[in-house]
Amino acid sequence: MAKKAIINRNKKRLKIVQKFSDRRQLLKTKINDQSLTEDERYEARLELQNLPRNSSPVRLCNRCTITGRSRGVYSKFGLGRSKLRDIAMSGKIPGIIKASW
Repeated sequence: MAKKAIINRNKKRLKIVQKFSDRRQLLKTKINDQSLTEDERYEARLELQNLPRNSSPVRLCNRCTITGRSRGVYSKFGLGRSKLRDIAMSGKIPGIIKASW
């Protein structure tokens, strides 16, 4: 089980990313727009740098919804590998069976 502080930090980052996503996208389109002058694009770059560091979606971490584990998380299920195996073996996920050949 991951520490509660780390799980809460990731939740806080998720909120900040969602809050600034529109503004971030607007600034990125300005930066890549070749029809604008170099100074306008430079100003957009400076604005993007002044946004909070945690507003970048790169800083988010996929975590298991049950345990908070950060490694071995299947994004399709939102579960860590160990919990996915436990739940699948108990038959609670339809269509998931143990492989045999």
